[in-house]
Amino acid sequence: MDLIEAARDALDDAHVPYSEYRVGAALRTADGTVYTGCNIENANYSNSLHAEEVALAEAVKNGHREFDRIAVTSGVRDGVTPCGMCRQSLAEFAADDLVVVCDEGDGETSEYSLGELLPNTISEGTLDDARGV
Repeated sequence: MDLIEAARDALDDAHVPYSEYRVGAALRTADGTVYTGCNIENANYSNSLHAEEVALAEAVKNGHREFDRIAVTSGVRDGVTPCGMCRQSLAEFAADDLVVVCDEGDGETSEYSLGELLPNTISEGTLDDARGV
C-alpha cells in the first residue's frame, strides 16, 4: 500500500464531531515502517490531536527517530499540508529533506520538502546558539 492510501485509511478512525474535517497521515521511517494517525478532536480545541503528531508519536514510541516521507490527506482531498505545529514537531525528528506528500484527490498529489514548508526552524542548534553553547 502506498502512503497516500495508508493516510486515507487512517481517515476512518478520525474523531471530528466539531469541525467534521477528517485528516489522516502516514509517516514512513528510514527502514520503511509506516505509522498512521488521524485527527482526534476535543471540545477544548487546544487539546485536540493532529494526524501527523499522532503518527509521529506512535513511531517515536516504537523507537524510530529517522523518517523520509509523510503523506497527508483530508476527507475532501484538498491538498492539506501539515500545520505549523506539526511541521515543528516533524522537524524535531526529521531533516529538511523529509518529503511531504499532500493528497489533491483524483490521483494527484503535491510534494514539498519539510524545509520548504518550515524554513529556519527552531532546533536544538537554535537553543544552543541562544545559550551561547
